[in-house]
Amino acid sequence: MLIDIALDAVGSDKAPEPEIRGAMLACRAMPVRVHLVGPEPELRDLLDEHLENEDLPIVIHHASERIGMDEKAAHAVRAKRDSSMRVGLKLVREGKTAGFVTAGNTGAAMATAKMVLGALPGVDRPALATPMPTAKGNPCVLLDVGANVDCKAHNLAQFAVMGEMYARSVLKIRQPRVGLLSIGEEETKGNELTREAIPLLKALPIHFIGNVEGRDIFNGRADVIVCDGFVGNVALKTSEGVGRFVRDVLRESLTRTVTAQVGALLSRRAFNDFRRRLDYTEYGGAPLLGVRGVCIIGHGSSNDVAIYNSIRVAHEFAREGANERIEQEFASRPRRGAAAQEAGADAAIQ
Repeated sequence: MLIDIALDAVGSDKAPEPEIRGAMLACRAMPVRVHLVGPEPELRDLLDEHLENEDLPIVIHHASERIGMDEKAAHAVRAKRDSSMRVGLKLVREGKTAGFVTAGNTGAAMATAKMVLGALPGVDRPALATPMPTAKGNPCVLLDVGANVDCKAHNLAQFAVMGEMYARSVLKIRQPRVGLLSIGEEETKGNELTREAIPLLKALPIHFIGNVEGRDIFNGRADVIVCDGFVGNVALKTSEGVGRFVRDVLRESLTRTVTAQVGALLSRRAFNDFRRRLDYTEYGGAPLLGVRGVCIIGHGSSNDVAIYNSIRVAHEFAREGANERIEQEFASRPRRGAAAQEAGADAAIQ
């Protein structure tokens, strides 16, 4: 059985070339049928050119409009009713596809997903969650990484609940350790937002370990790290930049110092493994947690490999029913979560 995945074919910076190539890679490697969403004449010509005589399960759904990276999300969502994002997410809502992938405007993707799919009960704002590599081998879930630039304390509490469920349901971590990203471990450290969030997080039925710092993203101290989208996106992009820097410096050092053929081969293998662990294209897009359906959002600079891996993430979410499990568990304890937030708010006031 093929799993149907809708792909925004005009989302990335260099669309639609990476999307078409990524869709072809996915259809060759996985049991998926990719639904390219965008202007059909343009996509048809380019797809026929790439496919030649190859028969792959790729279909096209026409959408006459695209949302640019520089467009304001609220305006674009209201004005462009035939955008590739809206058409693609409608396919999910109508049950024609099991998930949606885009490398387009993050704010517009979140707003459109919330409008078309709807939010889970008790969720004010969906959050983008991305796995980060750690020294212990297991990934750490960082959220939010860009969907919500400005947040309130109760938003962070909801992110913590969704991130903890994601870590248990998808990453199979029995009791995820949840930390709050701040500038010091002490509860008195941080800004007004983090200080207000601490009593709310303490009151939740999760394993909250308190404040964590930026270095803890990679050392494995926490399984889930919560922050607002501004801080999370800066942390994510900084990490990617540092990863590229270390990779380039290491490559240069190996080229200069390794002379023996066997040594060069072993070093190259180790370097390639190191590069894969740091390469964001290998992880795919970030799932948007808190909406009624699978929605994966990737980098605007995504290449064909990143698109392929975003489709892989959507396929895994759909195959495992991860979104449904998160929704069911969230629905099973809304009263408890609400009571916890109220208790935390009372503690913060006192």
